[in-house]
Parts: sequence; C-alpha cells; structure tokens
Amino acid sequence: MKSGFITVIGRPNVGKSTLLNQIMGEKLTITSNKPQTTRNSIQCIYTTERGQAVFIDTPGIHKPQHVLDSKMMEMVDESLDGIDLILVMVEPGRPREDDQAAIDRARRTHAHKILVINKTDMVELEKVAQTAREYAAMGIFDEIVPISAFEGTNVDELVDVVFQYLPEGPAYFPEDMVTDQPERMLVAEFIREKALYVLSHEVPHGIAVVIDTFTDRPGRHLVDINATIICEKASHKPIILGRQGQTIKKIGSQARIEIQKFLGTKVNLQLWVKVRENWRDNEVFVNNLARDQR
Repeated sequence: MKSGFITVIGRPNVGKSTLLNQIMGEKLTITSNKPQTTRNSIQCIYTTERGQAVFIDTPGIHKPQHVLDSKMMEMVDESLDGIDLILVMVEPGRPREDDQAAIDRARRTHAHKILVINKTDMVELEKVAQTAREYAAMGIFDEIVPISAFEGTNVDELVDVVFQYLPEGPAYFPEDMVTDQPERMLVAEFIREKALYVLSHEVPHGIAVVIDTFTDRPGRHLVDINATIICEKASHKPIILGRQGQTIKKIGSQARIEIQKFLGTKVNLQLWVKVRENWRDNEVFVNNLARDQR
C-alpha cells in the first residue's frame, strides 16, 4: 500500500479547508469567507484500499501582525518538515504576494510539489489555462491540477495524482481514524466558525473560543459544553452578545447543530463572553490557548 504526509499551503481564503472537507467527505476543518479562518495545523487522515494519505491543513500564509500570526506561520513552516508531498493552492490569475510566499516555502523543500488551481468554476477556462502556463514556467511543480473545491470538480482526480506520488509504506493511523485533533478543539473551532458567519467584519479576527467544561451525562446521550468567546476589546462584547443576547444565541444555536452532527449526540451548549485586551499579542495567552485545546 501507499502512505504519506501531504501539506496543503496557500494564501488565506484560497480554499484549503474546503478542499480537505471535500476529500474527507465530512467536515473536519472550519471554513468561512473571511481570511485567516484556520489557525491550527490539522491532520485529515484519508484511508482507502490504495493506502493512507495524511493531509495537513495549514493557516493561510500572510505577513504577521500579531504574536498569534507569527505562531500560525511557525505552524506552516513546521508542517513542511519531513513530508512527502506539498499541495500549493492558488486561484486563477497572476501570483499575489502571499502566493509567492507559499511558492518560496515549497521551493525550499525536497518534497514533490503539486500546484492546485482552485475556484475554476468562477472564471473562463482560458484564464485557468493561462494561470497553469505561468506557474509551469517556474519549473518547480511536478503536476498542475485545476479544481473547484466548492463544487467538487476534479477533486477525485487530484486525489489520484496525490497517490501517484506517495511512497510505498504502512498506515500511520488506524483506518477508522479521520483526524488527529481532540474533540474539544474541534468543538471550539465549530463555535468560532459560527461566530465568523454571524458577527460583523471587524470583530471575528479578535475572538478565540475556550472550552471550559465538556461533560457526558451518563445514560442520557447528552453532552454538556460550556464555552467562552474571548474578545480583545470591551466594545466588542456587546456586539457579540447582541440586543437581549440575540446574537450569542444565534451563534450558539448554529454551533449546536454542527457539534451534534459531529459528536452524534445531543448537546447542551452554553456560551459566555469575556474581554481579554489585545490577547493576540500576548504570547503566554496564545500559548496557553493552544495547549488548553489539546
């Protein structure tokens, strides 16, 4: 059988998480139309009769503005160590600055490299072809595969190409395991995703979610979850709560549906809001946040 590790890199909002959810056939990484949605490196374990491909979703590559951003870029660099294959995801058109940063990272590794041109459903075929020609001229990609992660177009073909480049080897994880992430972290991410959808544009980047308690009720098929949404400005707290608590109720209601689907059981979800001024620049808090989600 074949097996190996594949890191997916690209600028923010290019569709990395959407692609991996499409490959896996279930939601393991959160998505939104806002950049820098993914903050962690998440392993998605895809096992078939051909072998096991471990895809690593990574934060979007961008210039750091906070301690949190710097930690995210460290995660990207760490995810490129010792891997078998890199998927560099771009959109049709000329490379942007962050696209070039992803290409430069890929160029420094010895792993095979596949360029994935996403969002082909949004442009004319000639633009996709021109994009492929321009990237091919760089001379670093073993394959170029156009896809639409949102529609699923050509995703199966991309998986076929991935397995062509994986080495022979054993499975690294049990065949029924689909991710390396603990339930607490995934639940926190589902809550943050719903906040990204519900809240106004300027608030979501300054929030984090902490799971305070995660308890099974014996014999009840019910999980009690208490979580806190952390914001970095006092003025953001009333926005998150909304008038008479309507906004946080909406976040909780949407998150509960996602969490119940993931856990396969009923969920009693209670959300709270706390202010932690400028937490994204507090290295101790950022490190503790990553640790507590494990």
